[in-house]
Amino acid sequence: MSDSGPVSANSALTPDSTTADLLDALDTLRARLGALRLPLETPGVHAARSDLARATDQLDDYLLPRLRAERAPLLVVVGGSTGAGKSTLVNSLLGEQVTAPGVLRPTTRAPVLVHHPLDARWFTGDRVLPGLPRTSQHTDRPREDRSVGRALRLVASANLPQGMALLDAPDVDSLEQANRDLAAQLLGAADLWVFVTTAARYADAVPWELLVTAAARRAQVALVLDRVDPGAEEVAADLRRLMVEHGLGEAAMFVVPESGTAGAEAWTDGLLPEQSIGELATWLSGLGGDPEARARVIASTRDGVVDDLVRRATELAQESDTQHATDARLRDAVERHHAEASRQAQEATSDGALLRGEVLARWQDFIGTGEFFRALEVRAGKVRDAVGRVVRGRPKEAPQVEQAIAHGLESVILDAAEQAAERTYAAWRSDAAGAALLDGLELSRTAPGLRAEVSATIRAWQGDVLELVREQGQSRRGTARALSFGINALGVSLMVVVFASTAGLTGLEIGIAGGTAVVAQKLLEAVFGDDAVRRLAAQAKERLVARIDTVLRGQAARYTAQLDALGTDDVPGDRLRDAARAVAEAARRERGTRSRVDDGLTRPWSGGLLRGAGTFRPATGPDGVPVVPGMAGRAGAARAEEAADGGDATRGGRRPFWRRWRRKDQP
Repeated sequence: MSDSGPVSANSALTPDSTTADLLDALDTLRARLGALRLPLETPGVHAARSDLARATDQLDDYLLPRLRAERAPLLVVVGGSTGAGKSTLVNSLLGEQVTAPGVLRPTTRAPVLVHHPLDARWFTGDRVLPGLPRTSQHTDRPREDRSVGRALRLVASANLPQGMALLDAPDVDSLEQANRDLAAQLLGAADLWVFVTTAARYADAVPWELLVTAAARRAQVALVLDRVDPGAEEVAADLRRLMVEHGLGEAAMFVVPESGTAGAEAWTDGLLPEQSIGELATWLSGLGGDPEARARVIASTRDGVVDDLVRRATELAQESDTQHATDARLRDAVERHHAEASRQAQEATSDGALLRGEVLARWQDFIGTGEFFRALEVRAGKVRDAVGRVVRGRPKEAPQVEQAIAHGLESVILDAAEQAAERTYAAWRSDAAGAALLDGLELSRTAPGLRAEVSATIRAWQGDVLELVREQGQSRRGTARALSFGINALGVSLMVVVFASTAGLTGLEIGIAGGTAVVAQKLLEAVFGDDAVRRLAAQAKERLVARIDTVLRGQAARYTAQLDALGTDDVPGDRLRDAARAVAEAARRERGTRSRVDDGLTRPWSGGLLRGAGTFRPATGPDGVPVVPGMAGRAGAARAEEAADGGDATRGGRRPFWRRWRRKDQP
């Protein structure tokens, strides 16, 4: 029952500003839950995903529709195990064949919702059970069109009390997953569960999983133990024990004996005997016919769902935090290893290693080492003349040096990228969340097209260097003659300086690889001056680092793109916590106003009794009042008996059926 205590019919059904506030808070929470993604394989994520699905189902299938249609009839969903006799029970309570029982499984493919004719408009729209298409066609039998399993068949019956609807749901342990899912969805949308089981199936695990879920969210539940042979009283006692153990100790329980056995009435026209279902029929009639009792059940189930939703949302916020932390951890591995690759490439292009081997041989062929060393001993003007003579004498050598530099630089970048890929792959593979993202992807090595990309990047950088030299030459007077035929030579020289140091020859005065960097440095200084050379070297180095970083970021993006596509960052945990707190606060205010929204009136008894109501002899309490083990309470059950007997305790002083029966049996 609701923590706020008994509620009158009007107080539970009257919409006010507090209900609107609660709806607004729930709409916000629904939007944030809808945007929440739990894609990473973190510990406990499977349970969290199930909680997320249940939370959104609670909102979509029950809570929001119920709050938006507070005066809708009480929805009683009859569910249970395969072969428990749900359809037969519904037919027997109504006294007519509205749903087709049978021996083929699954019998109930399209769920059947039975309502009073005057309540039809509540169910023809989408205010109740939104998302399920409606049909009035009899479609219980399997057909080729499997989509019928998602349709809701509406049946009007005047044998049902107005203000109540019975829904015959598919088996919770059906052989078909779609039926099991639909059954769970319908049970989650119920104001009241009537859960049917048998003496042979009452301890099965699958039904109890749903019942435990119902207990956790304080849903109103009644259990029906069907097909009980005479003398099997211990079965009912054991079921009651299980109900207590699983948090359903206060739920109603009804026993339906096996028909046709010794001491039990036989079936009539495929319906259970009235006396067999009399206790359940009386209890449901009392609940359906009493607006105040209906309102209490609806309010109790609704409050339980709200509280359970707040709990789930808070736990999902924690899982969202875990997802964000996992996402950050995986991204950090990518960033760390590719940053290390960038540092590795920078070191390899700054310590002179590239100035050995082929690059050195081509450079020496290009400059003529002896001639340049001799030229360094004369003044700058003669050095520029020497440059001119060398370049004019060897116009085809510069491209060969550029090619050698490109080959060496390509090897450096490819090696760094390959190591980054291997290390990142190993880091993700050792992480459960990362390993799940690697399946089916070729991420242990660099991308197949990387070599071509690196080659294009190097050519672009070499173009940058030549452009820097050209711009510097245009800004200086007296160098036009040298630049007119020395752009390539000066550009190659600048590349050599870059690979030796980013800021001059500090620490390299003894030369690298036979004075290669010294020669290049002196050549550039003779043309541009010391400060300009240091600036050009720094700029060329910066552009090289930027282009290498661009290549490595592209390689890193192969990993981070997997995370980006998952949308882990969409809903931070704090936003979800804020939404859950807003719902809890709005619910507290709404519950606190119920007793003040009562206008002092109650809706009249709506009439209508289910078949068998008033045919059983209940046990009595110490005060002589019949005790009915149901949530409608003794008042609702007593009113049902009074109606069954044609009288009313408030009119003419006529004694209710139970009291007259008890007095008749007294000595």
